[in-house]
Amino acid sequence: MFIRSKMTLLCASAALALGVAMSSGASKAAEMGSMHIAFGDIPGADMLGFMIAAKRAESRGVKLKISFLQSEDLASQAIVSGQADIGVGTPYALIQKVKAPIRMFYQLSKLAFFPIVNTEKYKGWKDLDGQPMYTHARGSGTEAIMNLMAMKNNIKYSAMSYVPGSAVRAGAMLQGRIDATIVDAERRTLLMREGKGKFALLPLPKIDASDEALYANTEFMEKNEEAINILLEELVLTWREINKNPGYVSKARAEYNLLPDMPASDAEGIDPYYAEAVETKIFDDNGGGEKAILGDFEFYDFAGTIKGDTSKLTVEEFWNLAPLNKALDKLGRM
Repeated sequence: MFIRSKMTLLCASAALALGVAMSSGASKAAEMGSMHIAFGDIPGADMLGFMIAAKRAESRGVKLKISFLQSEDLASQAIVSGQADIGVGTPYALIQKVKAPIRMFYQLSKLAFFPIVNTEKYKGWKDLDGQPMYTHARGSGTEAIMNLMAMKNNIKYSAMSYVPGSAVRAGAMLQGRIDATIVDAERRTLLMREGKGKFALLPLPKIDASDEALYANTEFMEKNEEAINILLEELVLTWREINKNPGYVSKARAEYNLLPDMPASDAEGIDPYYAEAVETKIFDDNGGGEKAILGDFEFYDFAGTIKGDTSKLTVEEFWNLAPLNKALDKLGRM
């Protein structure tokens, strides 16, 4: 069992407090609608962009509550059961396998993860044949990437274990509890810095697919169109501001007092993280759209997440782009 650090728990409690604060909302929040958003991860720098957009939506009268759960599985279960309204992830397998009445409607980010190994045990992909692998969650982009690379290298892992949170997996690597995993850019930098030459990155081909997307029950989307439109407008505007100036995140974090208990060492990594994210173009100015979805079909099919003949799949089976298109009609496309 992997134990989260005290600093991680402090960030988590701060973020949960943010959710409570948001749920109080502005006086006209009830008029504009409300939503409960479930992340299947621990809070960190990578979520600040969304938190900023959420605060901006709150100022326009949308009542928001944000919860952080231990895994994407728990988040998707919360959406399907009605315990939360909006989830964060790429639930292609869930939608396809159980015909869940949910649809994705906004691409938050593209995949940007890095397979990393302890060089005292492994040197390359072939060395991972018959070895355990640790990814974020079942059906996640991290699992899809590692399954893809197993197929490309003709290897098979002895087991696929799910350890939510790049911070948790990176901590386990530093502690010597695991020897191979996949992490985000922020924790890749941490491991390469703190590992003192012990860790190495494994090569990846260029991957252009969604990492995180917003999704919701179709009935909820129909009944809360106005609130969703406001949230999407603020997300588009926030993403465009970040792409124009990655330093905007640190400035807005201070303005809205987001994750106030984040350790200083982690806070120092915010600007570099978003600068790299902008350089690698993981935030789309137009929220993804149909082109991004077709890229998802190709990647998640090859990785084994989506089954069957992808040429017969339609966007509408997995996504509802109407809210995004409405926001872009108002804001303009870039």
